[in-house]
Amino acid sequence: MRNLWKHKGFSFINLAGLTVAFTCCLLMFMYIRHELSFDRFQEKGNRIVRVIMEYGFGDSEKRAGNYTSTKVMPSFKRNFPEVEEGVRMTTGSGLLKIGDQVYQDPEFLFADSTFFRVFSSFPLLAGVPDKVLQAPNQLVLTESAAKKYFPHQDAVGQTILVGAAQTPYQVTGIAKDCPANSQIRFSLLGSFSSLGASQEETYWNANYQTYLLLKNEGAIHSLQPKILPFMKKEMNDPNVFLTYHLEPYYDIHLHSPYSAYVANTDIRYIYIASGMAFLILLIACFTYINMSTARSLERAREVGIRKVAGASRKQVFGQFLGESIVIAVLALIMGIGLTGVLLPGFNGLVNRSLDFADLLQPSLIVSALAMVFCIALLAGSYPAMVLSGFQPIKVLKGRFSNSGSGQLVRQSLTIFQFAISAFLLIGSFVIYKQVQYIREKSLGFNRDHVVQLMVDNKVLEKIDVLKSALKSNPQIKHTSLAYNAPLSIVGGYGMRSAVMPEKTSLNVYANPIDDEYLKTNEIELLAGTDLTKQDLLDVNQEDEAKNYYHFILNESAARELGWTPEKAIGQRMFLDDSRPGVVKGVVKDFHFSSLHVPIQSLVLFPSTYGNLLMIKISGNQLPETISFIEKTWKSLVQHRPFSYSFMDESYNAMYQAEQQTAKVIGLFTGVAILLACVGLIGLSAFAVQQRTKEIGVRKVLGASVPGIVWMLAGHFLRLVLIAFLIAIPIGWYAANKWLADFSYRTSLEAGVFFLPAIALCVLALVAISVQTVRAALLNPVKSLRSE
Repeated sequence: MRNLWKHKGFSFINLAGLTVAFTCCLLMFMYIRHELSFDRFQEKGNRIVRVIMEYGFGDSEKRAGNYTSTKVMPSFKRNFPEVEEGVRMTTGSGLLKIGDQVYQDPEFLFADSTFFRVFSSFPLLAGVPDKVLQAPNQLVLTESAAKKYFPHQDAVGQTILVGAAQTPYQVTGIAKDCPANSQIRFSLLGSFSSLGASQEETYWNANYQTYLLLKNEGAIHSLQPKILPFMKKEMNDPNVFLTYHLEPYYDIHLHSPYSAYVANTDIRYIYIASGMAFLILLIACFTYINMSTARSLERAREVGIRKVAGASRKQVFGQFLGESIVIAVLALIMGIGLTGVLLPGFNGLVNRSLDFADLLQPSLIVSALAMVFCIALLAGSYPAMVLSGFQPIKVLKGRFSNSGSGQLVRQSLTIFQFAISAFLLIGSFVIYKQVQYIREKSLGFNRDHVVQLMVDNKVLEKIDVLKSALKSNPQIKHTSLAYNAPLSIVGGYGMRSAVMPEKTSLNVYANPIDDEYLKTNEIELLAGTDLTKQDLLDVNQEDEAKNYYHFILNESAARELGWTPEKAIGQRMFLDDSRPGVVKGVVKDFHFSSLHVPIQSLVLFPSTYGNLLMIKISGNQLPETISFIEKTWKSLVQHRPFSYSFMDESYNAMYQAEQQTAKVIGLFTGVAILLACVGLIGLSAFAVQQRTKEIGVRKVLGASVPGIVWMLAGHFLRLVLIAFLIAIPIGWYAANKWLADFSYRTSLEAGVFFLPAIALCVLALVAISVQTVRAALLNPVKSLRSE
């Protein structure tokens, strides 16, 4: 400790570097541990699988999704001995009325009575697991929901009115709150038998998630090959392809493209987080090694005296390694404290609720201690080996000098430090550029200034009155009722033209819309005309067999049917064979799904039903307009609380993972660069100290200040440039691999690599100049006298 205090500047640089590195690692460890722990609390999780549907018609491209029909679970239980139990789940409206109060709860799910048998690690605090969801109109509340809705009485036995129809449900059980690391999250759980669909077994109408509990962990391997032959027999139609795949429950959160009820995390981002933590630690270690070996001349006399006094090389090695351990332990302690300070901000960054108490988990304690030991060995061994190897006679006679091999090691480590920093900077730049590309890309419709309101059947009864009242405000341009907004159209349909054989069809997405959908969302019509109110009436006949549809196709759908936009107009076609009609219009392709996938075929068809009301506003007087919408809503809709969102916010939420990654990588890239620059300041200080006499002589001989600064800084800048030459090909490869996941992506022009190079060189020059400019301005008389 005395030696560390004696060399306070050196100790501070190393301690600060390791403290920051340990803080970054602890934050990353907590995040990674949380993500890897998802659903691991489920006792039977290794036997639970989620069912994924894959479907197609004829020779069209197959599609897949995590929603299934009502028949899958009971059919699999009857026909496959590997299946022990199953449960179907779907979301509820969440519209609740308790007494005179109306609530909207977004975490309302319906589930079969077998839910607590399959997911047995959701413990019940009140009620019998097999009975709480057995009958229609039964509800299980979580502990928090029970306290929220019934704060002064026992919730069990109470009645809650659910949905627009205000159907009475009885509370039959209380469950413990869902853990934060659960992909299934609910506040209220309604009995599946309450739904009319529960009485009907069909392989279509896929609106439910299905989970199966297998008899043993290995049963998935024997069950999966049986499903395709079984479904071919069930369908008995060569034109229809329908099968199912099984996803292990523990793999869903990190390895599945389909979320459950909580957004998934891509395993690649866990690898990125792990890699960044490791690279930051490496930079801190390299700084420590560089600083320690650079000071070898300064400490050479100390080593010589100790060896003359009888200290062995092993003892000297132990002393310097001990100093490394002390610094590492102090850095860990300070890092833990800094982690506690920064954790709330980090939680906001990664959208998680990590608890500081998690640091006390045995796995994290062991990891932290192992990290300290490894860092102390890695950072301390080489300097200790170098210093303990000094020959006392040469040292005390002043014949010792800093070896060329030592300088090579320091240069190599500096290059590695800045290569890592450059790689991270390039990665940050690419991710930021892609996120900006996503934000600014034209989607083919205007997502700005569109207010979204969820509606139900009771609202639909007065939808025309509501729309008319809203449009009385000059700030409201259009209103539209539809099932889906343009950026989130789901649902698979079969489409065929009148000239195609009856048994053939093409896969398309479809969305029921009204006559103002295109105007509200500013979707460009390439050919034909928009829908009219008469088109809506034509599909709302009392005799459904008389319904006749006017379709609007996107370019891709017209192209797939072999039509140009102009030739498509007036063509007869069928949607799911149950909807005959003609093509009335063709719109320009727009992105109705994530930019991760290419635009696919889409059919828009008229309907007077929907669950989403979109309101296009001018953007002027925004608070007043929202206030007007709220007032109008409350005057006409008393059974449902006013709750709105903006379409652009929904769009940004689709890319939350990319935005979080950009922020995290940007933050930790800044940390990496800071650590590398701190190390560079230390090395430049040592270089200046070693060349003080030379600087004085050069100034006496007429050298200018810029010339001396370049003499000192040029060497380090060359190392930074070499580092960038190493980082560019690696960064280019990694950027291309990451961008390959997007069907629509930013370009990788030269500026992506050269702008970070210039920025890093400027930062390095600033770091070096802290010492070099001061040395260059020093009076040469003082330089020569001090020497």
